[in-house]
Amino acid sequence: MPMATKQATQPTAAEAARVAEFRVALRRFQHQTDVVARECGITPAWYLLLLQIKGAPDLSEQTTVTALADRLRLAQSSVTELVSRAEQADLLERKPSSTDARVVHLRLSARGEKIFARAFRSLGSEREALRAAIAHLDD
Repeated sequence: MPMATKQATQPTAAEAARVAEFRVALRRFQHQTDVVARECGITPAWYLLLLQIKGAPDLSEQTTVTALADRLRLAQSSVTELVSRAEQADLLERKPSSTDARVVHLRLSARGEKIFARAFRSLGSEREALRAAIAHLDD
């Protein structure tokens, strides 16, 4: 990576403190998400999987293994294994595409919807705290 022609200025203590506090808030959010997922009877990885399916960018509430691998920044083989285990736990369903025989869409099962909703609603205050921490970065 080439060095900048101008020497970068040192961050101020206040700037570093804001970023440090944000990182603490981010870790707190992650930890609480993990705790809530386990309390709901699923793994943290399954919660993230269900969130990415339900919250598909096109709002269709479905996605593919390839799209999940991209969004989660995981190897497709890792996502395939995660999806298989979640399917065995009756958290999601596979549905062949009506337009492309090579594509399988993933949707939450009724059980997956119920568990996801419980976990998601339980994390409302944590999401709000993270929003506040993000807003504080601009102070």
